[in-house]
Amino acid sequence: MGTEALPEQASEQGRDRFNRGSNQSGMRAYNQRLVLSLVRRHGALSKTEIARMTGLSAQTVSVIMRELETDGLLLRGEPLRGKVGQPSVPMSLAPEGAYFFGLKLGRRSADMALVDFTGRVVGQVHHVYRYPKPEDIVRFAGEAIAALTKKVTAAQRDRVAGLGIAMPFQLWNWAEMIGAPQEAIDAWRSCDIRAEIATLADLPVYVQNDASSACNAELVFGQAVPLRDFLYFYIGFFVGGGVVLNGSLFAGRTGNAGALGSMPVTGSDGATRQLIDVASIASLERMLNAAGHDASRLYDSPDNWEIDAAILRQWIDTAGHGLAYAVLSAASVIDFEAALIDGWMPVRVRADIVSAARRHLEHMNQAGIEPVGIREGTVGYNARALGAATLPLSERFLVDQNAFLKEP
Repeated sequence: MGTEALPEQASEQGRDRFNRGSNQSGMRAYNQRLVLSLVRRHGALSKTEIARMTGLSAQTVSVIMRELETDGLLLRGEPLRGKVGQPSVPMSLAPEGAYFFGLKLGRRSADMALVDFTGRVVGQVHHVYRYPKPEDIVRFAGEAIAALTKKVTAAQRDRVAGLGIAMPFQLWNWAEMIGAPQEAIDAWRSCDIRAEIATLADLPVYVQNDASSACNAELVFGQAVPLRDFLYFYIGFFVGGGVVLNGSLFAGRTGNAGALGSMPVTGSDGATRQLIDVASIASLERMLNAAGHDASRLYDSPDNWEIDAAILRQWIDTAGHGLAYAVLSAASVIDFEAALIDGWMPVRVRADIVSAARRHLEHMNQAGIEPVGIREGTVGYNARALGAATLPLSERFLVDQNAFLKEP
């Protein structure tokens, strides 16, 4: 579902662990984050290009980039010759500049990923369960952190800058829908999962709604052509998403903007339902169970769903219709450039859902509404875990997209 509380909360534990030169306060620290944000967004850049984008003097940019290179956050590329004057030297993000843990806590499975500064997954641990219990999640997190830290050197471990948690909020409201005993799920009412996880490592810990985190992953690590205003859907056990305006995730007055799963949609039969009822993996699970098939394999691996083809086709068509209706409804309120669809599923299934949504949208009444393109997300099934990792990354190394003063 959408963000149900203000998204980011961080533990005090470990705030000074990553105390390097780029941790200085004031304008210089802000400018360093601005430079890192621009290089992340545009790829390798020279000091001349950054000066033009930011309005900072060439001397100031040169000092900042030299500091970031010394801190191990930027890498110097080969000089680009052939123009008048000194050769241009592009600088890019250093993969080993920093590392982040991302924990995705879902209704059927959990993932812990260790991600480098460029968004590459260094290692990942997957855990499947019938329903999430706090003590099991904490135990899994501890074991996963221990296993993943063995994949990097001592020097690299020292550059781990934080841990993010992407999870559904108010889990206790979903006991019946996930087939869990109410008393077991009620344990989440009194569980401070952020504090529990923070005891496992000397790191700052952040928490955000899982669908919002997936949207953040698209913003920070996505490969699509940059969009300023778009609607984002992530299809997990439940469907959720986010609203991006002016290049930033829009949380809204209470933090609940982007609760797309709750959006009313009309099915092909004319009945009104919530999007969560037709475009979630939970609905596919129900269809498989009703036909006597084992639905548990949906959560073993998102790369390969060996399930009944006819049921899958029916679900794809129904989900596509619901998503198209949701896109059309949202576009009547905000003039989005595009709607992106991603989720815990094979790439071919995602492509089929996007095709179905496009097909259904073409046959809907769009009078008075600017056409909205429906595209595939570019991060993939790992978006929630990667989105969790963006929480410490954004807090520590990035500025808001709206802070970019000039574009190239």
